Amino acid sequence: MKKKYRLKKMDEFQLVFKQGKSFANRQLVLYYLNKPEQSHFRIGLSVSKKIGNAVMRNQIKRYLRQAFSEFDGQIDNRYDFIVIARIPTKDMDYHAIKKSLNHVLSKSHLLKRL
Repeated sequence: MKKKYRLKKMDEFQLVFKQGKSFANRQLVLYYLNKPEQSHFRIGLSVSKKIGNAVMRNQIKRYLRQAFSEFDGQIDNRYDFIVIARIPTKDMDYHAIKKSLNHVLSKSHLLKRL
């Protein structure tokens, strides 16, 4: 996933937290904000130190970025997303994280029907 499709600045995160909506399951929390002027969705990731060391946190972030890139054609491009990983993600593999992300996206009605 290209870096221009990521949320990096604290102001961008705060805007999504304050004005956006959220949905959660046991593994992930998803915040999303509609931005109609965008041509592509952007994501921000948050993985706490409670989950593990830097290697584990970076692995979870890689899994989440890869899962978002596989959902690329199904996700509406007008949104900013923030995904917060909860502690159970440290024991999950890529397919379980992708399934959990699919769950929160579909329950919040952000996946397009194919």
